[in-house]
Amino acid sequence: MTPQKYKALITGAAGGMGKAIARRLLAEGFDVLITDIDAGALAATAAELGDDVDHLACDLGDASQRERLMVTAGPLYALVNNAGIFSTAEADALTGADFLRMYEINTVAAFELARLAAASMRGQGGGRIVNISSRSWLGAVKVAHYAASKGAMSTLTKCLALEWAADNILVNAVAPGVIETPILAGWDADERARLASYQPLGRIGRPEDIANVVAMLASPDTDYITGQVIVVDGGRSVGGGGHA
Repeated sequence: MTPQKYKALITGAAGGMGKAIARRLLAEGFDVLITDIDAGALAATAAELGDDVDHLACDLGDASQRERLMVTAGPLYALVNNAGIFSTAEADALTGADFLRMYEINTVAAFELARLAAASMRGQGGGRIVNISSRSWLGAVKVAHYAASKGAMSTLTKCLALEWAADNILVNAVAPGVIETPILAGWDADERARLASYQPLGRIGRPEDIANVVAMLASPDTDYITGQVIVVDGGRSVGGGGHA
């Protein structure tokens, strides 16, 4: 990181991966603004991270709130689209409404924030956009609506990278595998051990594993990588037993 201060906005940052990303970018010298729909958890996270963090609660499903967020954020160097929703259901039980809800938050909101951020990035010589996708976009069961929204995010990343390359706006995505998040908090030791055994590196991923890659992609020192979807899953997507 150069001595110049860079500003980063991280969505879905009240906990889990978002909080880890915020902590890492703070350590890299960024000015950080975090947002989440859960105002109480967001305020607690901001207090934990310290005085250098600004926070603003926002429902990204509301277009007017998205616009207010970006006005408050001002010019950005880095945008991390981490916010998303998740649910499971067999494909036969899904409806079009289930898909539309997933796309509205996981894809459309991310695009709108990226579009607004890019407008300010052009005026300052460029920037970085990092989208959080999911390994599930490669194919998974009982998450067709979620995986499709993340697949759209991955494709969107590549399209925006091509369109905005001339503006020096680098757009990449990180696709996590199984990560220690609140979703896994209720799993017992045997279930966790089984899940870890499916991963070639023998463990469940940590939020910091994702934060490390995001920090690399958000850095001004990383200036020749764009349009990539980096899968961070301990090697699971290229081999290993089980079905996780």
